[in-house]
Amino acid sequence: MSVESKIVEHYEAGKLLAAIEAGVEALGRTTSNVTIDDLGPVDEFHIGGRAATIALCERLRVGSGAQVLDVGCGIGGTARRLASTIGCQVTGVDLVAGYVDVARKLTDWTGLSDQISYEVGSALDLPLGESSFDAATLLHVGMNIEDKQQLFSEMRRVLRQDGVLGVYDVIRTAEGDLSFPVPWASDSSTSFVSDIPTYEAAFSAARFEISRGLQPWRVRARLLRDPQAKDRRTRGPAAPRAPRDHRISHPRQDREHGRRRCGWHRRACRDHQPGEVAP
Repeated sequence: MSVESKIVEHYEAGKLLAAIEAGVEALGRTTSNVTIDDLGPVDEFHIGGRAATIALCERLRVGSGAQVLDVGCGIGGTARRLASTIGCQVTGVDLVAGYVDVARKLTDWTGLSDQISYEVGSALDLPLGESSFDAATLLHVGMNIEDKQQLFSEMRRVLRQDGVLGVYDVIRTAEGDLSFPVPWASDSSTSFVSDIPTYEAAFSAARFEISRGLQPWRVRARLLRDPQAKDRRTRGPAAPRAPRDHRISHPRQDREHGRRRCGWHRRACRDHQPGEVAP
């Protein structure tokens, strides 16, 4: 079985849509009036949840006319956040067909289908044309991808000149073995958590320019095709801490390996705050 097939097998969550429908009903909502905030606890299940999504979206600095790509979109939480708060057009791509199906359904529920489209595809071979997007996001994608250089080369290929890439990933900050399973992998065959120098090298190899060094817990990088372009972006305000509603939960988070997520990353890995990257 290929690595990508193993990743799909790991993330497939069975009757995900039915579980979400039950959670929506528990909130006293229906599929015709549910909001993106109602869905936040389930469709923004990366580390930091909704607060991390908001912080990343703010730092993209894109306007309502922008074309934005979300790679590893999952069930579409970030895409819907971008479309609803900024008014941009968003394309989501994910390796897991089941996630894409659910993403389309939730986007229809929230009335955003005219702004968002979804495709099944690999981050290493995006089914998209060159220079198609003003901005792109990657939330918790790199830890499942060994070839970071190819990952960022593909991002550069689809971004327009002066586009921006927001990266929010799990980063290794110390030596040591991970204790599997972890939320993104059942074993080491699909886990490729890397350190800061690896990301820096991958950005450079993809001809991206980093405006600030990568530091634990915080990344801010600007990737430029035009070496004369200036970084006019300023750091936005800190995102407010979002309240959690535990009545909607993601099936994979409820499994035993999801419950044990808190201890291992204190030893060997830490997540980074959302950061910027632009071509």
